[in-house]
Amino acid sequence: MVSRVIENAGESRASALATTGIIGVMFFIFGFVTWLNGPLITFVKFAFTLDDVSAFMVPMVFYMSYFFLALPSAMVLRRTGMKRGMTLGLFIMALGAVLFGQMATMRIFPGALAGLFVIGAGLAILQTAANPYISIVGPIESAAQRIAVMGICNKLAGILAPIVIGTLVLHGVGELDAQIRAAPDSIAREALLDAFAANIHWPYMGMAGILALLGLFVLRSPLPDIQPEEASVERGDKGAGLLAFPHLWFGALCLFLYVGVEVMAGDAIGPYGQSLGLPIEETAFYTSFTLAGMLLGYLVGLVLIPRFVSQERYLALSAALGVVLVICSYLSSGYLSVGCIAALGFANAMMWPAIFPLAIRQLGRHTETGSAILIMAICGGAVLPQLFAMLKQHMDFQLVFLLIMAPAYCYILFFGIWGSRIKQVEAAR
Repeated sequence: MVSRVIENAGESRASALATTGIIGVMFFIFGFVTWLNGPLITFVKFAFTLDDVSAFMVPMVFYMSYFFLALPSAMVLRRTGMKRGMTLGLFIMALGAVLFGQMATMRIFPGALAGLFVIGAGLAILQTAANPYISIVGPIESAAQRIAVMGICNKLAGILAPIVIGTLVLHGVGELDAQIRAAPDSIAREALLDAFAANIHWPYMGMAGILALLGLFVLRSPLPDIQPEEASVERGDKGAGLLAFPHLWFGALCLFLYVGVEVMAGDAIGPYGQSLGLPIEETAFYTSFTLAGMLLGYLVGLVLIPRFVSQERYLALSAALGVVLVICSYLSSGYLSVGCIAALGFANAMMWPAIFPLAIRQLGRHTETGSAILIMAICGGAVLPQLFAMLKQHMDFQLVFLLIMAPAYCYILFFGIWGSRIKQVEAAR
């Protein structure tokens, strides 16, 4: 009898490790594909000869796909289940990678943007499934700690992505810029640009193949189909609608602003460094510095939450650090200013792991829809960078960065201190 209990316990631990490993792979994919956008801004700017506003259509289109497709993703997941839904998401991402790689090679910018939108559509399905899954698979109080483990996978991929694309695609972009300027005619310039754009083809074809194979692996994996509403219904108000949970809506706005500042710190750091006069080839790798800061932040958060500090308190402290770093970036210049932007990665690291579980807490049967609403808020990564690109044409770019980032961090601070507790406060009255 005792040996059977030990055997069952061992099987349970093995199953838990397998589940964590598979979801960790999902978060690795999120990170790799998402953090390609930073260097892709530089790529499309040269390949399609664009200004900053047009080049920033890369994150704009990518993150807007979440806004349009998160709720449909929730409906898809109800029909397919999480496991088959994740497989579908990976196949859609593979299709988008093929489309982007082909259209970018042909230098058809609308087609390349369509490919990014399709990749974002697949990610919307994956994110809508994986984030609540990892939040509710254990106690909600330690959800930030579990998401931190996933975040480590995510940010390791995020560090790797700019290095890979920078090495395979953007190598020699500074020399290319000089060659284009010195080209004797438009035919020579176009030939140079065609050759440069062709560098993106095989990396994206290879990524498409890996995504498709991973989809097949997930379909055949031992990953269990957990239904979010079944896992948390006992905690929620069965008769209440979503409007009865104000912390969800405060959390959605918080995630909107958080993703905006995260993308600004990660994707806009390259153009930010270029505006400071730093070498183009060098700035192509700056996203990796931000992601390294995030990785360090995840490791620190993993140790501290919830053992030494609550996820609400850590969120508030992180937001306060973000305000300080943004002010320092404005008051400095050169590498010091860029270093402050990269350090925002550390401040941002534990925000998503804290905000998401706090916002879906006690939603019960509304967990799936609430999760989709939060995934829609990822479109903040489209809005804030585009706003930055537009305003910096008319104002000092460091001042624009400050005016966008500081208020966003202040709201995140508000959510950590008070906004995430509103439901609890009302219930106590």
